[in-house]
Amino acid sequence: MFRILDPELRRALAARIRYYNEMGIYDFYRRPVSGLGGGISLSVAVDEEEIAVSEQPLEPGEEMSPRKAAAVAMPVAAENILEAIALKPEQSVSDPVKALKIIREDLGDCTRCPLHKQGRKQIVFGVGDPKAELMFVGEGPGADEDEKGEPFVGRGGQLLNNMIKAMGIEREQVYIANIVKCRPPGNRQPEREECATCSPFLMRQIAVVKPKVIVALGATAAKTLLAMNASMMQLRGRFYDFKPAGVRSNDPNWDGCKLAVTYHPAFLLRDPRQKGEAWKDLQMVMKELGMKAPKQPT
Repeated sequence: MFRILDPELRRALAARIRYYNEMGIYDFYRRPVSGLGGGISLSVAVDEEEIAVSEQPLEPGEEMSPRKAAAVAMPVAAENILEAIALKPEQSVSDPVKALKIIREDLGDCTRCPLHKQGRKQIVFGVGDPKAELMFVGEGPGADEDEKGEPFVGRGGQLLNNMIKAMGIEREQVYIANIVKCRPPGNRQPEREECATCSPFLMRQIAVVKPKVIVALGATAAKTLLAMNASMMQLRGRFYDFKPAGVRSNDPNWDGCKLAVTYHPAFLLRDPRQKGEAWKDLQMVMKELGMKAPKQPT
């Protein structure tokens, strides 16, 4: 029989299974769980829209057939799979500063994807208020960011600072991070494997900061966070309900946030005609947060 999982659990499972599949891991095995009559096999079929879980009895000591390339067996009931995925070391810490430090230490001198050997100088983790109501997520570090170790400090960063000031707040009052934390060579777009490898750390950062609104800067950030493929025209102009995939906040009162999409500052430098459209997006965010902008935006 097949049982359809709830959307949150489905997204978390899909993200985790794709992550392992892209690393070349397809088969998962477990020992039988005592008291379950040989155990239950949870075969998870990954699809863009949905994950279905089928229950089939296993004989004691039996392993799942290797031919089920995308199948996964777990020793917990389906309802508790998300719980198992979500447990992270920072969840035992109430101070967000310390929690972010734990994530940074877990990241270490990361060599998980090819970017670590393609000329990066250092990891660019994130910066800003660890309790910020507003979070900006970009694509990846550029040359200036790679040099300084801080996101958005080059020309694009100066424009982002002006955008934040136009909202009536300061850069120090928001939290800023990127999808990938190492500079792609030549400032190219991060590849899918790189985004999939690095974004789980970003999800953990989001769960610690617990913003009310996230602004995705550019198509790469938007598509990665929302796990959907659409044009900027289709993505902009509305809010999305967002929960970081594969992780939970340690605050039971935080059940996710709103996510808006706007143009990346680097794109606005190339095409200043779109600055007015970006300002419309930010005004939508300000209204959601109950903010009032100065009469004359920067």
